[in-house]
Amino acid sequence: MPVQVRERVRRHRRSEFDLRRTALGFALVAVLLCGAGLAFRTALESAERHPVVAGVSVAALVAAAVAVLRRRRSRRAAAEAASAALEAVYEVVDTALEEVPDLEPDPGPESLRGPEPAGWQDMDPYDFEEAVAALCRRDGCADAEVVGGAGDLGADVVATTPDGRRLVVQCKRYSSGNRVGSQELQRFGGTCYAVHEAGAAVVVTTSTFTEPALEYAEQCGIVCVDLDGLTAWSGAGAPPPWQAVHPVAG
Repeated sequence: MPVQVRERVRRHRRSEFDLRRTALGFALVAVLLCGAGLAFRTALESAERHPVVAGVSVAALVAAAVAVLRRRRSRRAAAEAASAALEAVYEVVDTALEEVPDLEPDPGPESLRGPEPAGWQDMDPYDFEEAVAALCRRDGCADAEVVGGAGDLGADVVATTPDGRRLVVQCKRYSSGNRVGSQELQRFGGTCYAVHEAGAAVVVTTSTFTEPALEYAEQCGIVCVDLDGLTAWSGAGAPPPWQAVHPVAG
């Protein structure tokens, strides 16, 4: 009889020890998962969005799980209680992660990013002027507007640059084989300053410029933006073209 009693006591102690170890194991897993979730959330949100509420909720769930595990001796009941507690922890962590804002930079609307090189040539002239005006607004010319049409005297887009100059842009939506020549630059040069009082004059095309046109533009201080330059500008790979024209002192 004493041998059997001691054997029962040993089994009881072993069962109690295993139960405690299981409870501590599940509690530790819950704490680690909760801590990792809160740390990840806190790092992403800079500890500004609901860290206290989430911490209190997780701590309460873990404490409840440990209490249930200590009160119940049945391994099956303990496992079910721990599993329920862990599921609750997962829900708290998932809710926290769903509230984390998207950290990827927003590139902005498609019209502001600009289409691919071939897309510029697919536009009709009016859409091209609107797209150029949108790029001007993106880069700080808040009042950029399309004014092109009959009698525009070479001005398709007008705006005010961030440093206060009047920006006048002529848009040439040409096919790749149709280059902008010197005569077109000369007509624009005759009106952009005298008529439109430009502080920065820009010609933008979906094609390229002839050498005489580029030479004339350099002499008159007109910035020429071809298809490659337009693609770089729209993709934020190049500064706005009016930055190439320095304000006249005095």
